[in-house]
Amino acid sequence: MVLFETPSGFAIFSFDGVRLLLPDAMENIWANFGRKYRAKCVVWRKEFQFFEDKSADINPVTGVSKELSAMLMKWCCPGYKLAVAKNEYKTIIEASLGIPCLCDDAMMEVMWGLKNIMHSLVPEEKSELSKEERLQMSQGLQMLLNRYGVDVKPEMVSDRIIGLACVLYDCDGNEKVHSISLHDGGNILKDVSGIDPRDWSPMKLATALKMVCYPGEEIVGGDPKEMFSDDVLLKFEEDAHKYEGKMYNAICLKIYNELLSYNEVRTVKVEQLRSSVKEAEKVYQTDKDALRSWGLDPPSKRFKSKK
Repeated sequence: MVLFETPSGFAIFSFDGVRLLLPDAMENIWANFGRKYRAKCVVWRKEFQFFEDKSADINPVTGVSKELSAMLMKWCCPGYKLAVAKNEYKTIIEASLGIPCLCDDAMMEVMWGLKNIMHSLVPEEKSELSKEERLQMSQGLQMLLNRYGVDVKPEMVSDRIIGLACVLYDCDGNEKVHSISLHDGGNILKDVSGIDPRDWSPMKLATALKMVCYPGEEIVGGDPKEMFSDDVLLKFEEDAHKYEGKMYNAICLKIYNELLSYNEVRTVKVEQLRSSVKEAEKVYQTDKDALRSWGLDPPSKRFKSKK
């Protein structure tokens, strides 16, 4: 369970905690909350209540209030941990109610995600997040932006930037899936032609497999002479007949075309992302509130880059 604090109260959510244990969880969690439709498969709201004085509801001196205690005890079953956003809350709740709590970097990614779509998940909440909360940055999102060479300050991250980052994340994820499928093809390439593709990119390997499965056909995803040495190209040509019956040609072609499509999408979206960052910097100087509508509501305040 997750205890999520809004400007006016507290909400309880259940969350697919298995995602916290997966490899590279810190890189992936944020993308589940990049848009509200993406969160439907990972988080489910259980309850929300308004609280007039939240500082009195979780207090280091008085502990947890009666109302909040009842809410927590209702949903926190024995054996389950409660995720909270502050170590202070963890200490108070564990001491007052005996509910084991979790507060780590991975859960902070979940909290960032909940804030990002707060008004969608808690439509009763009409207030906006504080400036301090808006300045928080998802580490996973930061990793993706860094990977694409995009430098943006946390306070300048617009809805447009998050949306474009989600598209890039999906392209990367689909490419990883195909990398697994290409592994067997790479082994066949090594066995038949003695060529080790271990350090090749998925696109380079897919290109090689297409060349041996469909010798003579046009390669539109780059110049083979720039991708491979003359010796390797000659080997592909001489050994092409040896691959007959060893490869699923149609699958190799399908993967090649899809990887080509992902690369084309990435090229466009990275350019749009860089343009959005530049525009966000301009908007930030004149109208900070228009730049980032935390919670993705209301749409009228949402910043959108020009095409």
